[in-house]
Amino acid sequence: MAGQGIERREILRILATAAAAAQFPGFSKWVFACGHVGNVALQIKPAMYRPQFFTAAEYAMVGRLAEMSAFNPVSPVRKLYCVAEFIDFMVASDPGVQYNFRTGLTGLNADCERTLGKSFAELSPDQQTSPLEPLAHKARPGEEDNRRFFSAFREITLIGFYTSEIGFKELDHPALKLYSVSPECPHKDDPEHLYLSRVNS
Repeated sequence: MAGQGIERREILRILATAAAAAQFPGFSKWVFACGHVGNVALQIKPAMYRPQFFTAAEYAMVGRLAEMSAFNPVSPVRKLYCVAEFIDFMVASDPGVQYNFRTGLTGLNADCERTLGKSFAELSPDQQTSPLEPLAHKARPGEEDNRRFFSAFREITLIGFYTSEIGFKELDHPALKLYSVSPECPHKDDPEHLYLSRVNS
C-alpha cells in the first residue's frame, strides 16, 4: 500500500508467514504469538515433533545452531524454547531454499572435520563457536556460500522466535501488548495530565 515503509511491509509479511505456519498441527513446542485463544486445533499438540525435511542428525544440528546463532548464550530463554520445529517446517514448505540449507549444513560439517577433525555435533560447545565466527562476521575466501546459508539461517531463526508466544513476550514492548482494558498512563505526575483533564472534561 502507498505510504507504508518497507519495515511495516516486512513485519506484516513475517506475521503472515508465521500465521500460515501456525496452522500446521505437528508442532509440539512452537506456538504462534497471535494464535487465537480457545482454538482447539492449536491447543492439542503431539508429544514430539517429527521433522518434515531434515534427517534426525540434521534436525539436532539445526536445534543447536538456532541456540547459537541468534540469542545471548547466557539467556535462559534459549533453553525454554525450540525454534527448530519452525525452521524445519518452513524449509520443508519452500523447495527454493532446501538445497541451500542442506548443503549449508553439509558444508559446515565438512569444515569442522577438515579444521577440527570432528563433525559439528561431536565438538564441545566451546569448539562449536569457532567455525561459526567467520560465517557471522566475514567469511574466508571460498566460504561465501556458507556465509549466505548462515545469514539465511539466522533470519529464519529470528522470525521463528519473535513470532512465537515466548519470543513475543521477550520483546516486552508496550505497543506489542494486547489489553482487554486500556491501562492507565504510568506517568501520572506529568504536568501534561492537567491539560488533558481539562480537555476531556
